[in-house]
Amino acid sequence: MPVPTLLPFTATPNRKSASPTSFRLTEKFILLLVFSAFITLCFGAIFFLPDSSKLLSGVFFHSSAVETNTRTGPDSGDSGSAGNEDRVLAKIRKDHENALLEAKDTLQKRPEQIQQDIKKEKDQLVEESKGQGGKDGNNLPFVEYHRPPGATGHEPLDAETRDRRAKIKEMMKHAWDSYRRYAWGSNELRPVSKQGHSSNLFGSIKGATIVDALDSLYIMEMFEEFDAAKVWVEKNLDFNVNAEVSVFEVNIRFVGGLLSAYYLSGEEVFRRKAVELGEKLLPAFKTPTGIPWALLNLKSGIGRNWPWASGGSSILAEYGTLHLEFMHLSKLSGNPEFAQKVMNIRKVLNRLDKPQGLYPNYLNPNSGQWGQHHVSVGGLGDSFYEYLLKAWLMSDKTDDEGKKMYYDALQAIETNLMRKSSSGLTYIAEWKGGLLEHKMGHLTCFAGGMIALGADGAPSDKTGHQMEQAAEIARTCHESYARTALKLGPEAFRFDGGVEAIATRQNEKYFILRPEVIETYMYMWRFTHDPKYREWGWEAVQALEQHCKVEGGYSGVRDVYASTPNHDDVQQSFYLAETLKYLYLLFSDDDHLPFDHWVFNTEAHPLPVIRKDKTDRPNEVE
Repeated sequence: MPVPTLLPFTATPNRKSASPTSFRLTEKFILLLVFSAFITLCFGAIFFLPDSSKLLSGVFFHSSAVETNTRTGPDSGDSGSAGNEDRVLAKIRKDHENALLEAKDTLQKRPEQIQQDIKKEKDQLVEESKGQGGKDGNNLPFVEYHRPPGATGHEPLDAETRDRRAKIKEMMKHAWDSYRRYAWGSNELRPVSKQGHSSNLFGSIKGATIVDALDSLYIMEMFEEFDAAKVWVEKNLDFNVNAEVSVFEVNIRFVGGLLSAYYLSGEEVFRRKAVELGEKLLPAFKTPTGIPWALLNLKSGIGRNWPWASGGSSILAEYGTLHLEFMHLSKLSGNPEFAQKVMNIRKVLNRLDKPQGLYPNYLNPNSGQWGQHHVSVGGLGDSFYEYLLKAWLMSDKTDDEGKKMYYDALQAIETNLMRKSSSGLTYIAEWKGGLLEHKMGHLTCFAGGMIALGADGAPSDKTGHQMEQAAEIARTCHESYARTALKLGPEAFRFDGGVEAIATRQNEKYFILRPEVIETYMYMWRFTHDPKYREWGWEAVQALEQHCKVEGGYSGVRDVYASTPNHDDVQQSFYLAETLKYLYLLFSDDDHLPFDHWVFNTEAHPLPVIRKDKTDRPNEVE
């Protein structure tokens, strides 16, 4: 925004001055009159107002002598006060003389020079405010807020699409209103028993559903609900707890949710809370390698890993899914430590040999060596690969290291893990010490969307090939839904023993409102506009409404192959953060959260691309 001109006689950049080198005579005359009037007023005050020397020096010149006298109060006595007043009066006269000389000097300057002087003084004030008073209560630097385009969208022109999107919003309202009625302030809702539910992933931090749902509420223009959530965050969201939390889950849900809410709305409370929580997570990185612990006590700063994780290892998907949020924390806090921590993780990984070019799921944070050689693009590995690609995209495609790591890893996955079933279904198997387990998790179904998102950045001869891979994975994951009784996908499905895309074990038949298949539909729709993806998404909507909706919200089911649903009585926070958001965007136009301005974290929280060229700024918020 251009700086308004402070002097009426200064030529503006967009207007040519009649005399570019000097002021006109009339302008000089008016300026001299103004200064003369000012000086007359000041000298009049000195001689005729009571105690005017203290008044003028205190208000206009902040004389140290006057300030000292004022602080001591009336009981300090009058000793030496006459001498002080004489010195103050002399200082005032000297200041007036200097002001007159400065005014005369200004009259000799060209308009362009005056403009430069004004700009220089303004820049100096801004720098001083950053260094001293330009921070808020949390010592955050001043950040000029700009909202990227597409935070909210307009109604689709097509009537059917418009009605379907309205249905998703209605589902969001039912989920949110039920949570607010029965579990407000708890982490999640038990929709059947109509009470709160808390997971040990968040320790004693409360309000996971509130924070996770913030951006969905804003995107769907449910502003009344968004404002209620904001008030709760402001008054009740507390991280000063003596409790152990999952660093990964707290980062993607709480930090990611708060960052996204800030970038969408510009409300400072979300920035403050995000940075506060980010700082509390930093002790997790206090390991010999800098690879963070999985679990952290937020009060003591003591961390540890899951006891079941291969000899005390950290998990690839957990330590590898911090990059997007921590880069934004550095940007918003002015603290480079966040970015340094996640960049160090890459250094450790790049020093290691990768078996067959693959990244095992376990890494010991003390020795810096791999644990058991188990590789998965589903649970334990998934979002690590996603964040390599998205780190490059979020950096305005300047993070070449992230880009190379992603495409190299994708090539290794294609070579070692991607397979076709006898009927032609493409799936991504799991790798255990060189042996393939022909199982694909629901979590792995995000990979269709990831591969489609990265296809444009691949070498030109591979772009079409990767789009085909993405489409094939989307079809396989749709089949995993279509082959169940409830038309909802199982937690995992297999391709062995004559079985294709079907769960064969009881502990893999559940559905907990997961978003990954819907996520891939949304990406595939954006890149191809093939109507089948919207149809597949609508099939999922109908199944959710028929089998998961209950009076008190939405519940997961224990067996998707059973003829009638057996509800698990949990409305996961990610159902509001991810599943419903991706469905809403599936039935929205492409300019709603456009991919060239926004990148979604693994919890579907949109974060803006960090532009390197400062002239290419997103739309400024008015």
